Amino acid sequence: MGYSKELADRIREALADEPAVREVSMFGGRSFLVNGKLALTANHQGDLMLRCDPARVAELTGKGAKLAQMRGRQMSSGWITVSSGDVQAEHDLAFWLGVALQHNKAVTGKGAPRR
Repeated sequence: MGYSKELADRIREALADEPAVREVSMFGGRSFLVNGKLALTANHQGDLMLRCDPARVAELTGKGAKLAQMRGRQMSSGWITVSSGDVQAEHDLAFWLGVALQHNKAVTGKGAPRR
């Protein structure tokens, strides 16, 4: 099964200025690794799967995301899916990419806020 090439193209374009981005086929879609960590996947349904701070899952599911599932099973905390209809507008896609990149920087230590 393929993936949404249109969504993958939009993600690729949005990540053009990010250092260390690599694409791989994974999870039945086109996945994007940033700084060596899986951040986003464009799946075959046109949905966006992303990794976020597990502490934000309740907040983000209230904004239209749902807990990510793979083969009918819920994935670990911090994985959410946003429907294709909720990433059609550029500002919506930018919001979700920002969520994924913020978490990615925190888990890689690159750009993480100092405490």
